[in-house]
Amino acid sequence: MPLYEHVMISRQDLSNAQAESLIEHFSTVLKDNGGSVVDAEYWGIKTMAYKINKNRKGHYAFLRSDAPAGAVHEMERLMRLHDDVMRVLTIKVDAHEEGPSVQMQKREERGERRERR
Repeated sequence: MPLYEHVMISRQDLSNAQAESLIEHFSTVLKDNGGSVVDAEYWGIKTMAYKINKNRKGHYAFLRSDAPAGAVHEMERLMRLHDDVMRVLTIKVDAHEEGPSVQMQKREERGERRERR
């Protein structure tokens, strides 16, 4: 099955528990349609570069999934209909990276940046 990575931004008005329950809800949607969630991360509240629906901040969540295209389409459709979800980004990848995402790593664990000119 194809591998996907999903990033979801939900409203800042939600509590942390409600934002994490959204992750669980959409994970079960994938599982019900024949897919599986490899990894799920809650990144917390982050400030956005611009306002979305009059919100300056949002709860960010990251999912790695192994699911058929139909399951991903159904999950994205339900995310678009959900009032608490502001934005969704889904990317098809060749392979999932091992370990936590860059957002969850400490600064010391990240690779060195190359010099700017």
